[in-house]
Formats: sequence, C-alpha cells, structure tokens
Amino acid sequence: MARHGGRGWYGRVIGAAVGVTAVATAASLWTAQAGQPGGAPAARGAAGRPAAPQAAPLSPVIAHASDRGEHAVNITIDDGPDPVWTPQVLQVLRENGVKATFCMIGTQAQAHPEVVRQVVAAGHRLCDHTVSHDTSMDKKSQAYQSQQIMDAQRQITAASGGVRPMYYRAPGGAFTPYSRHLAASHGMRPLGWNVDSKDFERPGTDAVVATVKGELGNGPTLLFHDAGGDRSQTVAALRTLLPWLKQQGYAFGFPVR
Repeated sequence: MARHGGRGWYGRVIGAAVGVTAVATAASLWTAQAGQPGGAPAARGAAGRPAAPQAAPLSPVIAHASDRGEHAVNITIDDGPDPVWTPQVLQVLRENGVKATFCMIGTQAQAHPEVVRQVVAAGHRLCDHTVSHDTSMDKKSQAYQSQQIMDAQRQITAASGGVRPMYYRAPGGAFTPYSRHLAASHGMRPLGWNVDSKDFERPGTDAVVATVKGELGNGPTLLFHDAGGDRSQTVAALRTLLPWLKQQGYAFGFPVR
C-alpha cells in the first residue's frame, strides 16, 4: 500500500547524493556479464581459470525513468502475490502484451510460490517490497531495515525458483540512504513511482482510470496493487487503461536499472 503524499517523499529522497563508494554487488541472473568487450580474452585467476566477471554496481538513486525512453510507461504492481487477484492481473497484461514489475511482500511470496512462478514465467520482473510492508521502517534501526529487505529478497528468490528481485521499493516510499545503498549493493535498484492510481482506496474503477490519466504528466512509473483486499477495480481499470495508453502512443517498459 502506498503512503499518500508521494511527491513529499520523492522530494525528500531525490536530492540524496548520487555518489557511493564501490560496494560488492551480488551476482544475479540479470546482471552477469560474460568476458570482456572487443573479443579480448577474459582475465585469469591464480589457478589459471577465467576470473569471475564483475557486474557494474547499481545506482542507489531512486529510479523513475523507463528503459523504453521518454514516451513510455512502467506498470508496477504492489503488495502481492495474491492467489485470486494476481492471476487476473496477469491475464489482463497478457491480453495486452504488456510486461510489468511486481513488487512482492516476502511473506506473500513465501505463501504463494506458484503465483510467483507464474509471474516469472510470463516475463515480468520482480521487486523486493520487504517482509512485512512496514511504512514506518525509515524510522527504525539499520538492523531492522536490513532484516526487512534481505529476508524478503531470500523469500522471493526461493519462491521464484531462483530468480532474484531486480528492484527494491520501500513500503510507502519509506526509503533511507542506508536502505537504498544496501539494496543497490545486493543487485536491487531502488524503485519509486510517479503516478499513484489510488486503487488501494477502491474509489471506483472510473476514478482510478481518471487519476492515472490526470497524473501521467508526473512521470512514467505507475503504481497499482494486486493484494490487500478486493482488487477487482484494479483489474477493471487496467483493462481500460492499457489499450488507452497504447492508443496514445505509449510504449511499455521496465524501470531503468
């Protein structure tokens, strides 16, 4: 569930320093690089074996942009997986040929691994949304923040069959410099949003659609939910919005890494 007043937290965190000392980045299925460019042989270790490739460190700055360019949107789905609503969201995405990023709560992923694997099999990306969705975690200790992020990463990875989350989204936007750097150092780009559909409040399908259309000028990353209660309005809104976005010439991408 999003903490409302998204512009407020965005204003707090976007000014955070971009620079970060080099940290060891966890290898992932998505970032591994083979060898060196230009056909040069890979460096060899002391035992004569090729040295392990080094993945470039991720930025700890909160991502909003789309990898498909300026006239594109990123569909992001929070708080699942849910055995009732996530499959329905997946069906609407499939019907429209759209890929999305699913920000999963660790305990939900652990409870419904079959749904996590459906998400992965359909070509969508995973995002760590912590273990318990504590929107006040930015007020908690670093040890607590680490437990929430790293335990969720392990739970989601196990549920998926080994596919790691590519992003980290703090509950309600409760990012801290520590949590952003921790996530980035473990292969997860911090992920924000620009358009809060307000679908979590269940204001009616038409209201959700109107909110998204009215807020598109704020940026490309759109926030919806597939758990936390009856999400029929979300499914219906996506069924209307995805074809409309295509008609407006929008491409669908993933958040930049």
